[in-house]
Amino acid sequence: MEIEIGRGKKARRAYGLDDIAIVPSRRTRDAEDVDIGWKLGRHLVELPLLASAMDGVVSPTTAIAIGQMGGIGVLNLEGIWGRYEDAGSILEEIASLEKGEATRRMQEIYQEPVKPDLVAMRVAEIKASGVVTAASLTPQRVRALHGVALEAGLDVLVIQGTVVSAEHVSSVVEPLNLKEFIAGLPIPCIVGGCASYQTALHLMRTGAAAVLVGVGPGAACTTRGVLGVGVPQATAIADAAAARVQHLIESGHYCNVIADGGMRTGGDIAKAVACGADAVMVGSPLSRAYEAPGHGYHWGMATFHPTLPRGARVKTDQVATLEEVVLGPARENDGTLNLMGALRTSMATCGYETIHEFQKAEIMFAPALMTEGKKLQREQSIGMSR
Repeated sequence: MEIEIGRGKKARRAYGLDDIAIVPSRRTRDAEDVDIGWKLGRHLVELPLLASAMDGVVSPTTAIAIGQMGGIGVLNLEGIWGRYEDAGSILEEIASLEKGEATRRMQEIYQEPVKPDLVAMRVAEIKASGVVTAASLTPQRVRALHGVALEAGLDVLVIQGTVVSAEHVSSVVEPLNLKEFIAGLPIPCIVGGCASYQTALHLMRTGAAAVLVGVGPGAACTTRGVLGVGVPQATAIADAAAARVQHLIESGHYCNVIADGGMRTGGDIAKAVACGADAVMVGSPLSRAYEAPGHGYHWGMATFHPTLPRGARVKTDQVATLEEVVLGPARENDGTLNLMGALRTSMATCGYETIHEFQKAEIMFAPALMTEGKKLQREQSIGMSR
């Protein structure tokens, strides 16, 4: 439903994940009978979880660990691991920077060129562990670097930017033809981000195995402030899910929708799936793991842009093991640990057996969901108030 902003402009009302609630159905189910697996290309993935391609979240070591748990860790091949052989010392320096100097120093650090031999080495390291090996490149560099990644054993390519479209127009450089490029790949390709029905549909028509949905909702992202661009995540996911239906009707091919960003708790993840996501990509929750390479800090892929940074280095603290964050057990009551267990329990509580079934759950606009009856938690800064 449109609302009038002024005489010359109307707008749709959009909703974030905090604005909605999942309505339980007439049936409940044993959590042990719930299947949260999904399919990406030829890969059957046990957990609908991708770790964001951010340097403070995914290293080759954490990518392997997440893969062994049943998810997918996406390594940023244009990040620290693709630029520096001794990536660990650079990450330690970033974590030690004073707040006022962080962005400027990170801009300097990321001026180091990406090295194809390091790209190959990092991919090969993950591949040798036997897990699904995924990595990201930007549209600007994917043609130059994807070949060495493929030769090293890459299983899934993620073409990722703040906003990626199927129709980039430029009078300066030859734009990447996504449809032709993806058609020539021997592996599944994930493309994003996007935040609208039409953009998602056009990306799906390129032949992508999945699209990333989310512009600006991440904990470290400042795109919405710097550019004024973005769509609240619940609406963005639902619109992309509608595009998936249209694409399936047109082509007979199912394209996964991956909610990217804006999810801090297991409840957020459950609501993203209920809105239509097949899987989620998360960063800040995983940056809180002891094993995370950011040493308790988290920053986005555009934080270090040379002229217009669109991200911040945020402190997240390290509170649990990676396994506890993903699979539990949880020793905190705020929903930030055992993310996949929470999703499974949410599905069981509402009576759904599979991800596809849960996407049909009833959703309610619920602006009081996070505050109703929580006065004591707010006053004591515990539970849902944190």
